[in-house]
Amino acid sequence: MRQRPTGYGSRVNKTMHIVVVGLNYRSAPIELREKLAFTSEQLPQALARLRVEMGLRESAILSTCNRIEIYAGVPDWQQGIPRLQHFLSSHGRLDHHLVTSRCYQTAEPGSVQHLFAVASGLDSMVLGESEILHQVKRAYAVAKEAGSTGKVFNVLFQRAFNAAKAVRSQTAIGQGCASIATLAVELSEKIFGRLNRATVVLVGAGKIGEATLKHLVARGASRLRIVNRTADRIQSLAQSYAASLVSLDQLQDQLLDADIVISSATAPAYLLRQTDIAQAMRTRHHRPLCLIDLGLPRNIDPASGRMDNVYLFNIDDLQELITQTYQQREASLSHSRAILHAKVEHFLRWWTNERSRCTPHVPSVSELVAVP
Repeated sequence: MRQRPTGYGSRVNKTMHIVVVGLNYRSAPIELREKLAFTSEQLPQALARLRVEMGLRESAILSTCNRIEIYAGVPDWQQGIPRLQHFLSSHGRLDHHLVTSRCYQTAEPGSVQHLFAVASGLDSMVLGESEILHQVKRAYAVAKEAGSTGKVFNVLFQRAFNAAKAVRSQTAIGQGCASIATLAVELSEKIFGRLNRATVVLVGAGKIGEATLKHLVARGASRLRIVNRTADRIQSLAQSYAASLVSLDQLQDQLLDADIVISSATAPAYLLRQTDIAQAMRTRHHRPLCLIDLGLPRNIDPASGRMDNVYLFNIDDLQELITQTYQQREASLSHSRAILHAKVEHFLRWWTNERSRCTPHVPSVSELVAVP
C-alpha cells in the first residue's frame, strides 16, 4: 500500500495558507503558455518536487491549453509565492522575470474564490465551458494519487466541484456554445459554410478531440478522418461516428485532400511543419486549407499561417466567437457569482473551525491576506 508522505494526517496545519500561482490566456500569450505546460507524464514528478524541494504538504497542478496553475498549501505566502514562481520558470527553462511579469498570484480567500470560479467555467476563455471542470477533476485526481493532497485540499476541491455543479444546474451559464471544441466547429462553418461536403481531418482523440468529433457530426460533417498514435484505443470511437482511422505517420498524406484539419494532440514538437504544408499545397495546387490548432504546445508550425491560401488559427485566435458567446451568457454571471460567494464562505467557515482546533487564535476572513 502506498504510504502518505510524513506530515499528512487528519488534522489541519494551523499555519498553512492556500495560494495559487499561474498564468492563463489573459495574462500570457500561447507562445509562453506552451513552454510552461505540464504533460500528463510530467505531473507526478512535478508534484513530488513540490513536496521534496519545497516541503509542501498539499499541492495540485492544473495544466490546460488556456492555463497553467499551481495550487499549494504554504506556511508563509510571502515566501511561498516567489518560490512557486521560480518553480514554474525553472520548469519552463525560462527567464524568471519573464514568467513573474505574466503571473497572477493570490492567497486565501482570493485563491479559493479563483479555484471555484475556474471549476465553474467563470474564468474560462469560453464563459461557462464544461470541459474545464473535467480538467480540474483530473488535476485533483492526479495530485491525490501522487500523495499530494491532505484534508484541506480534499475538502477544498470537493467543495469546488460542488460549486461548479450548483452554478451549472441553477443558472443558464452553460447554454449555447460551450467549449473550445464547439468554437472550432463554428469557425470551420464560417469558413466553409455547410460541412457536409468538407473533408475534415481530426488529429488527436483526447477529450477535446472527441468533443470536436461529436460537434462535427452534429453539424453534418460526414467525411471524417481521425489521426492518432494508436488505433486500438479509438477504434470504437471511430466506428460510432463513421470516421476513418489513420496512423500518425500518414498525417502529411492527409493534407493532400483535406479541407479542414483540427489538431488537439499532445506532442513535444510540431506534428506539421511549414515544409510539410508547403509541399502539400504545391501538390494540391494551392487549394485553400484551414488549419485549427487547439494543441498546447502547438501542433502546427505557426509560420505556416503566412503561406497563401493557408488559414491557420490557434486557441488564442477565437476571440470574436468567444465575445459573442460571452454576451449571450453574461446575464447569468451575477447569479453564478452569488452562488460561488456563498460556497466560498461556506468553505472558509469550515477551514476556520478546523484551524481553531489547532491554535487559540484564528484570523478572521477579513484578516486573511490576498497578494495584490
